Amino acid sequence: MSSRSQDLLQDNLFTGKIGAEYDILRLMCPNHVLLAKRLSATVAAWKPDETLKGFEIGCGTGISTTLMLAARDALTLTAVDSAAAMLDQARENLADDVKAGRVTFQEADALDALKALPDNSLDLVASNYAIHNFLDDYRSKVLAEVHRVLKPGGLFVNGDRYAMDDRAAHLQDTQETVRRWFKLFREINRLDLLEDWVVHFYSDESPEHLMYFTPSMRLLETLGFAVTVDYREGVDTLVRAVKA
Repeated sequence: MSSRSQDLLQDNLFTGKIGAEYDILRLMCPNHVLLAKRLSATVAAWKPDETLKGFEIGCGTGISTTLMLAARDALTLTAVDSAAAMLDQARENLADDVKAGRVTFQEADALDALKALPDNSLDLVASNYAIHNFLDDYRSKVLAEVHRVLKPGGLFVNGDRYAMDDRAAHLQDTQETVRRWFKLFREINRLDLLEDWVVHFYSDESPEHLMYFTPSMRLLETLGFAVTVDYREGVDTLVRAVKA
């Protein structure tokens, strides 16, 4: 299966109602925004006297993109996503930054976009709530490419859902999440969106997608990263990985 086909398999729901109204995730998962803020603070503090060239995986509507650019004046980004509807929102939300040349949005498969970059060419790769959507084999290839394109001492920072190693605890967290969503969507009278989000969530929770915490940290270390976990609450985690 080509990387483009895999990307379409994992992201196709974002081309529908989910993609068109993605900002509802702020209500569904407040930690999504919290992680974006923590991610941007990490970017702001990283090598503060240097100008950074960065790459964002799965920028969506530009929530974390906006925060990173606001937190760090000396930063330019290439932000990629495979969902055109979400990129249209991102371009509108960050029109001034696009015009100023601070961010370029690219509709692309993440792996293909990374493969097109030279070795040791980036100071920073960032992602927020995107990489957990990837199929496991595809994700491993993406992370290997992240390591390749970063300069020595470069930073990979990821705010994401890392599954609990304790399978029973993870199942309980998943059940509580679905219950919370049913209550929320009833309250805001948007049951039309609930079905798509639950279907997407079941995809995230499939064996081919689940990104378990400890194996994920070991993979990053095996690739050659020094790994620090800056935040973890339930599955929501901020990981800072520096290329040796």
